[in-house]
Amino acid sequence: MRISNVSRIGLLTLGLSIVPALGFDGTATPPTAKPPITPRDAFVSGAQSLKAGENAKAISSLQYAAEKGHALAQWKLGRMYAAGEGVPQNDLRAFQYFSRIADTHAEDSPYLPQARFVANAFVQLGHYYLDGIPNTVVKSDPDRAREMYSYAASYFRDADAQYNLARLYLDGTGGPKDTRQAIRWLMLASNKGQYSAQALLGHLFFKGDKVPRQAARGLMWLTLARDNATGEADKWIVDMHEAASKQATDDERQLAVVYLERYLKGQRE
Repeated sequence: MRISNVSRIGLLTLGLSIVPALGFDGTATPPTAKPPITPRDAFVSGAQSLKAGENAKAISSLQYAAEKGHALAQWKLGRMYAAGEGVPQNDLRAFQYFSRIADTHAEDSPYLPQARFVANAFVQLGHYYLDGIPNTVVKSDPDRAREMYSYAASYFRDADAQYNLARLYLDGTGGPKDTRQAIRWLMLASNKGQYSAQALLGHLFFKGDKVPRQAARGLMWLTLARDNATGEADKWIVDMHEAASKQATDDERQLAVVYLERYLKGQRE
């Protein structure tokens, strides 16, 4: 899979200026050239500089590593530009970095250590294609968004991609509605601990929305999601769980506890 029409970014590079030294007799002695810094070393240096609060040095090192094709440096810069952490917030720059990762590493083995970062790049691209980036060439393209999520969900088996893909199937965004496929992807993501997927799956089961009602099983998934949720952004999960708990009968709550204990035991084994 290739990401097309992505303009390259002019990046800073690091170099060493070598000036001839004079020997004791006044003649020039051949300079001793230092070996060029490797992309990995530049990435490590950039990460260390970030921890030390040396942002300018960190960005220079990360950009050098990224220009040399270091995927983690590209991903880190993409995340930084997306969030505006240490650099001015710039979604287009973030999009370009994530695109370079997807374009170069789409066929990497899903078992490589860096595979989760490659998968996340596809997920981030899915977000950008879904909504578009205002005042840029990146326009809303739900079909393309579904492709990005689908690739990361199937090839890399990424839980976040599976959750986002499920939402598109539920809403019929970027393609036809398909509740069966949505539930399938939600189950896969939920079993990996993706708590947003757990919450949505639980809500669907508890309400019997688009699926046969299974209140106790739904309450189990909502409870798992509630236990994993953190921060104000997850308030919707807390609200869903509280509403279901109040509406559930005593029998449904007791059975949900039984399901939860079985699930947690199975996860430990």
